This record gives sequence, structure tokens and C-alpha cells, in this order.
Amino acid sequence: MRQLTSDAFGSSVNMRCQTIFVFVLQLLFERCWSLKFHAAAGSTLVLPCFPSERGIDHLPILWKHNGKGIVPSPNFKFEQNSMFLSVSKITPASEGVYECFAREENIVWMNTHTITVEKLTAYTLKINEGWDINLMCMSPAHLQSDTYAQWYKVSPDGNTSLLWPGDGMAEGSANRVEWVFGSPGNSDQSITIKSPVVGDSGLYRCESVNGSIFSIIQLIVEASLLFSVAPTAAPHSCAGFLSAWEPCLDTDNRSGTAILKESLAEFSTSLYHHLQQLSPSGNLLYSPISIGSLLTHLLLGARGATRGKLEDALRLPREFPCVHLQMGRMRNVLNGSVNMASQIFHNPNLTLTKSFLSQTLKFYSSQPAPLLADGLANARMINSWVSQHTQNTITHLLDTLEPDTQLLLLNAVAFRGRWKTKFESGNRTAVFTKLNGDTETVPVLYSSQHSASNLYIRELKAQVMLFPLTGQTSLYILLPKTHSLSDLQQLEEGLSDRSLALMMEALRSSPPELIEVTLPKIRLDLQTDMSALLRKLDLSELFEGPNLCGLHAEAPVLLDGARHQAFLALTEEGVEAGAATATIFSRSFPAFSATRPFVLLLWSDKADMPLFMGRVTQP
Repeated sequence: MRQLTSDAFGSSVNMRCQTIFVFVLQLLFERCWSLKFHAAAGSTLVLPCFPSERGIDHLPILWKHNGKGIVPSPNFKFEQNSMFLSVSKITPASEGVYECFAREENIVWMNTHTITVEKLTAYTLKINEGWDINLMCMSPAHLQSDTYAQWYKVSPDGNTSLLWPGDGMAEGSANRVEWVFGSPGNSDQSITIKSPVVGDSGLYRCESVNGSIFSIIQLIVEASLLFSVAPTAAPHSCAGFLSAWEPCLDTDNRSGTAILKESLAEFSTSLYHHLQQLSPSGNLLYSPISIGSLLTHLLLGARGATRGKLEDALRLPREFPCVHLQMGRMRNVLNGSVNMASQIFHNPNLTLTKSFLSQTLKFYSSQPAPLLADGLANARMINSWVSQHTQNTITHLLDTLEPDTQLLLLNAVAFRGRWKTKFESGNRTAVFTKLNGDTETVPVLYSSQHSASNLYIRELKAQVMLFPLTGQTSLYILLPKTHSLSDLQQLEEGLSDRSLALMMEALRSSPPELIEVTLPKIRLDLQTDMSALLRKLDLSELFEGPNLCGLHAEAPVLLDGARHQAFLALTEEGVEAGAATATIFSRSFPAFSATRPFVLLLWSDKADMPLFMGRVTQP
């Protein structure tokens, strides 16, 4: 809100605004007025001029858009004596600065809003009837909600009918429409239309429940000719793909180790960004080193285009024969600090190749196991295996398994670390502020004089602290500027293998200082939707028709499921009883208080690789 003294209602107002611009910004900030709006194309925004308590709603109001006066039109409507401006059917032309003025004797009141418009996906798709088609829809992060997007079909006369979630496209066709990855809060709200017919042609619109349009698609479905023949799949053949994985000739070459480290570092941040899309605001925890090991295990049996897809997903160079040798060495280096287990379970009728069996044992210390005929018995067998290989930190991974499952990739990982610098004993609590501003009292670790490295990393716009742990590992806590979702997303968008490398280099070279630390006690046990993640990694063909001739050469084999569960606990374990120290010097030291959402990175200094990454929004 700005209050100006002026003799005129025009240019002199602008000149005098400049003289008090700093004061205006401060006053607006203190009253918490929002000056910027983001809108999706096609949506409607209502801009307020002044709050009613000003008592000036009786004054004549003038609105301007980018310096030009606004007159009533279908896209601009004035409400309550022009105290509110409704901007409808927003397009890129709607962007810019909106100003409202009110004059009272020799005083001019002024307020400003800025609108930016999100890009709208609009395109035409043409397809023959009978072929499944995906209609894409991506919602902007700041417009996501806990509800599904809505899909509409627009008739030629402009009328709209709810398509999905709804009753299908026509009588008996409800099952022809389904989500691709859709779930409440997911940015990807794309749908699949199965076996479309000519009558499905038309205009489709994806929008939020509030009317913000995310995607407009013109679908053209052409009739198949009577004499056309439906395509048939080529007969399965592994000719040319029966050789074992090629040997690594440079067994002592350090470049292979460097390549794997760089690839896994890049892979870890790519996983984070994909998982961020699947879960924009909840807790996250995953082990990139473990998922990478699982996928390279599958890579051992992949050939042709499937091998290339897996190499791309893992950020590996094409035709890198030493990847399995290097993964085996990496697992040996990590042994003792991380409890990691991966396994392949297969249908007993699926005969695995001798080369795959021998190389699996050589590189991954694993022997693929046949599944049983009973789904519940399979679940018990798998859960027992997981519990055994994670020292009982993970005891339940599956409820049941379909009896016709061909191939199951299974992975579990657990880590427990002790602080090298101990926290003070005692039951302490602190108030944790959530993304929505709600607060909750949670148990915390506290140290009045904690010796650690702590820096503000400008590239990530976050305060970062390094906590050394046993097992030659380091925990990095990345704390955004505030508890808001936008600040957390700004930090997450900056995550890359390069930014993390620069961050760690800066902290490792920074001498420790005494810091007052408050850190929530962390105990996370989370399972990742691996099927959705693999599709995000452009590995959908694993479920549809991969070339796994190196694994099984007699018939096509499809991936039916994948599981990844990660457990991480950081507590007071190892702290001596009665070690509480006086806090009389606590205010003399800088403070690091992770009592709002943060990102964590657990790094193996021994292997120089990422072990865990995640996000804590609810301790």
C-alpha cells in the first residue's frame, strides 16, 4: 500500500513514487501484501485494490495495465466500485504490472500487482484408431494440490463434459481411460486413452479444480482402412545377443573408478528430481548407490537398445564394459558401513543363462532364486531374506506376490551411524515448523557447543552443516532460508552433481567452529514406488518388451515389479550418560537449528559416493 501527496493524477504521481520507493517496499512487507501472482493460461485472477479497513471504498478507482488505462471488457471486469479487478481467460498478453489509484483531496492512494503467466501445453495429436495414446498434462509446482487434475472433452459447440476422473468417454468405455502416473499432488497428470475410435476425436483440456488450464490437446483419430492388416510383433529372437557381458580389460585402470563415481553422483541427483515430482512435499529417503547397484545388476542381462536405455538412465557412458567390475569393488569398499542387499527372484520356469548366473555371483555376490507357487509364501520368503540382510532393520517389504510373476528386482538397504561429536544427553524438544506454517513439538538432539563446519552456500541458497559420522561417512544437512515450500523447491532445483561437489569441497576446507545445534531426531523407513520411478527414468520398456537376452534367451521376459526400501536412523546412540553441559555460553556461538523442512545427504568419504539422499518435512 502506498500513500502519496500529489497535485495531479498522472506523471507527477510516478515521479513522487520514486522518491519514497524504499519506504513503500518496507511498508508493504510489514503488512504482508503479495505483489506477485502466478497464473496458468485460461484461468481467472481477482486483484484487490485496497483493504476495506482503509475506508476509501467510496472513492473513484482507476486501474492501469502496463501504464495504460483499463476499460471494462470480456477479459477485464470491475467489482465493488472497482475495488477488485477480475482478469479472466488469462493469456501471455495478460502479463505485466497492474496499478490501481484512488484520489482523496490532495492524497493519491496506489497499489501494484504483477502477473506472470505459466506456459500452456497446446498441441495436436494424430493417430490411427485402435492405438493407445497418451495425453500429456504437467501442473506447475506452485499450483499443485492434494486433488487430481480434471480432464474435459470440448464439443464443437464449445460445451464441455468431464472426461476423467469420470464415467469414461462413452457407454461401456470407462475402462479405456486411465492415469499414466496420476496421484494427488503429482505434477504429472497425464492420461492414456486405450483403443481410441474416430468418435474420440476432438479437443481435450486438462485443468485444476480451480479452473487453471494446464494442457489443451487436439486429438485426431483416423479410421483404419478395411484392407489394412494390424501390426504383428516380430517373433522373439536372441540371435546376435547370446554372448556374455564383455570382459573388462583395464582392471587396474583408475579411470574406471572415476567414471563410476561421476556417473553415480549425477544419477543420485537425477533420482532426487524424479522423486520430487512423484512426491512434491512429503518425506523422501532413498539410496542412489543401492538403486544403482540394482539397475546395473539388471544391465548385466540387457542387450541392444535396452542396454543403451539402462546406461543412459544410470548416466554411464555407452559400452562401458568395466561397470560391473567397478560396482563389485565399490560394494567391497562399502562393506561394514552400509548394510546393502539386492536380489533377483524369478519364476522357476524362467531358465537364466549360465553366463548371467556366473557373472551375477562374481560381480554382485548374489545367486538368483526361484519363486514359489504361493503368493503369501513368496512374501514370507522375501521378507525373511530382507530381514536377514538388513540386520532386522527392515522386516516387512511385501504383503503378497502375484503367482504368475516372472521376474522381481528386490533391494533393501539400512544404515546406522554414530556421531563423532556427541550431543548432550537428556530429553529435549523443540518446535518444528512445517511447510504450511503449522508447528509441532518434536524430540531433538541438542548441543550448546558443537564443533562442526557450517557455511551458507549461495548456489543452493541454503545454510549447510557437515556432521562427521562413524564408518567414514558424513551427513550434510541443507537448510533452506525459511520453512516455505517455495524456498525448499528453490534449494531442490539447484541440486546437481556439480553443486554438491562444490558444497562438499567448501565445507571440507572450512575449519570447524563452535555452533549451537538443534537437530530433530531422525528415524525414516520409506519405500519408493520403483515402478513409477523406472518410468520416469525412461525405462518403461522394462515392463513392455525389453531385450534381456543375456538373462533369459528362450522367450521374452518382462519386469513385473521392483521394490526399494531405505531405513535411516540418527539418534543419541553413543552419547555418554550424564554428559549434559551447561548452556551458559550457547548464545555466544552461531546457531544451526534444523527445526523446519530440510534436505539431507549421507556421503561415503571412504568410497567418495552418495549413500542416501532425502528430504525431511515431517520428523
